[in-house]
Amino acid sequence: MITNNYFSDNKDIMAQFQNILDWNEVVQAYEDGFKDAAEYAKTSDERLASAPGSLEDALEYYKTILEALGDLAGTVVAPVSAEMDREGLKFADGQVTFPKAMSEAYKQIQDAGLQPYSISRRRGGLGLPCTVQAFMMEILGRADASFAIAVGCVNLAETIERFGSEEMKAEYIPQMALGKITGAMALTEPNHGSDLPGVQTRAEKDANGVWHLNGTKRFITHACGFTNTPSVILTLARTGSPTSGARGLSFFLVKGEDIQVASIEKKMGLHCSPTCEIVYENTPGILIGEEGQGLVKCAMGMINTARLSIAGQAMGIAEAARGEAKKYASERIQFGKPIEKIPAVKKMLDHMDREVAAMRCLLLEAGRTVDMYLWRQERLEHSGMQDRDIRKDEVVRKWEKLANYFTPLSKYYISEMCNRVADNALQIHGGSGYTEDYDVARIYRDARITNIYEGTTQLQIVATIGTVVAGMTPAGHLRAYIDEEMGKISPSDALRKMYANLEEALTAYKAIENSETRDMFAFELVEISARLVNGLLLERSASRLQGSDKDERLGLARAYNAESLGIAAGNITKIRGAGAIAVAV
Repeated sequence: MITNNYFSDNKDIMAQFQNILDWNEVVQAYEDGFKDAAEYAKTSDERLASAPGSLEDALEYYKTILEALGDLAGTVVAPVSAEMDREGLKFADGQVTFPKAMSEAYKQIQDAGLQPYSISRRRGGLGLPCTVQAFMMEILGRADASFAIAVGCVNLAETIERFGSEEMKAEYIPQMALGKITGAMALTEPNHGSDLPGVQTRAEKDANGVWHLNGTKRFITHACGFTNTPSVILTLARTGSPTSGARGLSFFLVKGEDIQVASIEKKMGLHCSPTCEIVYENTPGILIGEEGQGLVKCAMGMINTARLSIAGQAMGIAEAARGEAKKYASERIQFGKPIEKIPAVKKMLDHMDREVAAMRCLLLEAGRTVDMYLWRQERLEHSGMQDRDIRKDEVVRKWEKLANYFTPLSKYYISEMCNRVADNALQIHGGSGYTEDYDVARIYRDARITNIYEGTTQLQIVATIGTVVAGMTPAGHLRAYIDEEMGKISPSDALRKMYANLEEALTAYKAIENSETRDMFAFELVEISARLVNGLLLERSASRLQGSDKDERLGLARAYNAESLGIAAGNITKIRGAGAIAVAV
């Protein structure tokens, strides 16, 4: 693995951080007038000592965290990633043993205080907006995907912080922030994966009002905890009748010591991430939030940040693949020259460069949309405002609608492109890439899960298509967003043509009368919208740069948009063909 600072030595990340991102709106949305800093000045509450008092303070705080994480990821974690992967996990008598190198690297991240990135300062966390968290997820994902998951599990405390009782928050969140407890999320069952309304794990109250759970959950990451750190398992269970659907599900906090780890999966990749099957037998649980709100409020309330998390991980894996491919291509000599100079290989490398830049733009824009509604929504919730009134808040309405487009879009697009970048990186390595002598083999294996878990690509398309169709109406949120952002730049002719292509594709899509046929071609419409938005974000980012950096960025945007026009033309043909076939049938 390439070893350097995965933050400050990454040119594109630094351009995003220093020049491209509009930090003012993100910081204002998160810091709410820098209230934490003002409170610290009055109370000297040490939990708020790091709270920034200005935009400049906030950026310096974020930069310090990202530089520290970038250094540890690139010089401590990455060098042992191959060793961790080879050793893998060991399972015996219900216990999971982790590689020593992984435990040592984990402790360094923990000792540096970099682990609780999504926990608020008031509960012992770092207190960071989602945009900064997205950078962190990429940096950790690039170093090692399994390791990134292990570090991130304590941040499931955000669910407790948002929906738990005050007693639960006080007992568990500070311990999770310190790394004394880690987290796991138990939704999936052997017969119910994405079909969560069908979950059958049962929760019932005893005579003393204590809940007890019975059932089996599968694919539960870190249900076993990590080394000597126990887990708390946030569990979706049925409290209503067996046929009560989503409204009969509730959320529970279950201590890891009270469940049985029956087995861990033997997987293609993520060899150091324990994927557990766990059994509940009259297991005590503590209700999180209200009964019957486990899926419709708790789980769904965290869905945008969950999507963003996997998009960030996929972004890091893609960056790792690109870096390894460029390094190998510059060193491998064939026919008397480095293979990077062979046109067919150069074409692949150029494609990686522009896709990774577009993916990062999309990831950070998704983070921005979440930041712009989530913190305001949580503040309104904490004020006691009813959900129906919060939904009427204009800021929450606007940005949540955009987040409901951008987060599934980023999860779909970045994970799919991560797999393509990893595949091309392996191809550039040739036969050597198919061996375990090079890191690209592990990167390739780890990439494959990203477009499967936290909702497959197909489910992300289902989540996105409605926001495209409704969002592109004359008063739709997506149309307003595109018009607003294009109004900030001088869009290229290719970008304008892509906008017209989206309109044309949407008209053809809506003309398909058969709903099943229409659903089959949702991907083509969503892909056109993704290519349009990514091209727009690339051109917008170029407008915020200067000199050769701007010229380089515009070159990436031109090449990206040229490819997008070809993809859009093909997709429009498919959609029109689908409509014609449906009419004929």
